[in-house]
Amino acid sequence: MKRFGSVTGLKHEKLAYYKKLHADAWPEVLKKIKECNIRNYSIYLQKIGNEYYLFSYFEYAGKDFDADMKKMAADPATQRWWKETDPCQQPLPQAAVKNQIWTDMEAVFHTD
Repeated sequence: MKRFGSVTGLKHEKLAYYKKLHADAWPEVLKKIKECNIRNYSIYLQKIGNEYYLFSYFEYAGKDFDADMKKMAADPATQRWWKETDPCQQPLPQAAVKNQIWTDMEAVFHTD
């Protein structure tokens, strides 16, 4: 199993909407996440100074991450979901230059 952590910003004016979306995540999107071998997926929110940040954590239990991510990206329900969530997020500079939303984080410690 491989673990992933990533971070992005959250626009102030989208805070309530983002939380509402995730409080009632669409069943078809949750199903696709599971089908793509994502487990233990969590998103955390933290305000630092005057900015909001999202921290994402998940575990990948599959054998071909790139193929599973392509499968997820091709899913119409997931595409609609991202059209709702992406405008809420404020990419960090290093992600924005790559036209990405989330910035991968380096794992520095883990214990079971």
